[in-house]
Amino acid sequence: MIAKIWKKVLLLVLIIACLFNVINKLVHKASMKEEVSASAQYVQQKLDEQNNK
Repeated sequence: MIAKIWKKVLLLVLIIACLFNVINKLVHKASMKEEVSASAQYVQQKLDEQNNK
């Protein structure tokens, strides 16, 4: 009897933790513009390093 209750409680906690994780990732997601800008800066730095060698 107690095992069934614990199983349901732990399953509920697991579901809440997964939902919290997904929502947290959606809220703190970087915008596409920021991602493209960071990528372009990285590529430009690598090209500059190659040209300076």
